[in-house]
Amino acid sequence: MRPFLLGVLGCSLVLSVHAMYSASDDVVELTPSNFNREVIQSDSLWLIEFYAPWCGHCQNLAPDWKKAATALKGIVKIGAVDADQHKSLGGQYGVRGFPTIKIFGANKQKPEEYQGGRSSQAIVDGAMNALRSLVKDRLSGKSGSSSYSKQGGGGGSSGGSKKDVVELTDDNFDKMVLQGDDVWLVEFFAPWCGHCKNLEPEWAAAASVVKEQTKGKVRLGAVDATVHQVVSSRYGIRGFPTIKVFRKGEEPEDYQGGRSRGDIIERALELFSDNAPPPEMLEILSEDILKKTCEDSQLCIIAVLPHILDTGASGRNGYLEVMIKMAEKYKKKMWGWLWAEAGAQMELEASLGIGGFGYPAMAAINTRKMKFALLRGSFSETGIHEFLRELSVGRGSTATLGGGAMPKIHAVEAWDGKDGQLPVEEDYDLTDVDLDDDFDKDEL
Repeated sequence: MRPFLLGVLGCSLVLSVHAMYSASDDVVELTPSNFNREVIQSDSLWLIEFYAPWCGHCQNLAPDWKKAATALKGIVKIGAVDADQHKSLGGQYGVRGFPTIKIFGANKQKPEEYQGGRSSQAIVDGAMNALRSLVKDRLSGKSGSSSYSKQGGGGGSSGGSKKDVVELTDDNFDKMVLQGDDVWLVEFFAPWCGHCKNLEPEWAAAASVVKEQTKGKVRLGAVDATVHQVVSSRYGIRGFPTIKVFRKGEEPEDYQGGRSRGDIIERALELFSDNAPPPEMLEILSEDILKKTCEDSQLCIIAVLPHILDTGASGRNGYLEVMIKMAEKYKKKMWGWLWAEAGAQMELEASLGIGGFGYPAMAAINTRKMKFALLRGSFSETGIHEFLRELSVGRGSTATLGGGAMPKIHAVEAWDGKDGQLPVEEDYDLTDVDLDDDFDKDEL
């Protein structure tokens, strides 16, 4: 099996920042754990690339990014974030495509988009222009310091708001946290605690991002343990701040992550994916369904199932159950899952090289690259798992989608969940028809 092409269907969990940048480079590796310390609290000017290891443009940029980092060493900081692995950081700064380059200057909370060229010389020129602008602002008396403590204060201007942190009390704790369906990260604090004051703006900023990205399914709360001693005593709170994770029907667990907003957001998104339902298994009924599902996902898993007359409802449901189990197993990947009946989307089948035979069939499509990989093994839990596992670790053979574009999709009626029925043939009354006397009965 030949190596899976980088930039096609890569795996964010395996290909880390080290695959593109190493400790020997002058590019600073940035993660949720060090981003606040290295960038937000720094007075330096930063150019930061948000990339994905599977992105071909990112791979092309890497040599120039390294060269620019070396040229700017000691003058401007050059960093890189694997935003495929650290989605919390990418989401925090509105990263939608790769590579995205942002300039973190005087106001670290509102970085600017880098609009220059991608050669090392263009990057250096862009960095020096940004630096000159920063120095000019400082000379004119504008604030040149961008440390978090000088800007963030109580958290109101730091990208988060206290309004997104839920105030929990002895009276509302059980109803909101224990009896609700949401996942909670709860901070137990004391107003006089210095560490709690330091955590406050980070907690507030994280609360805003987590609320938006999980649509309120993961929530951040805070309990003043000096006032609400009933609930604090129940959970044995002895030091401040203490953070606990609450999931419905489970014993609370201690939060073990870092205390920066990036760390908090990353853990919250992990909890969200752990508790999220598997993705919907959608029948391809229109072009909109295919387009939306595939464009919103790095990979789109599409099955072409046998005609209902060949399997009946029970056979089709069997295939769908296998797919649903696999979607649950790989739900953290946030892939899209679709299916179509054989013959319903012939252009799609042709573009995947399925071509009217070999059902059930399955393909994984990367619409950004217009590449796909076909399931070669059995359409079973074992076969599909092996197929998807190979894709996840960057192996497998791929091909270009037929025509280099998404095929035409026909609008079809949704399957009603029942066994198929043969078309009813019309009966014709031939009693009044006179047969020609010359008609040769042997011709029947």
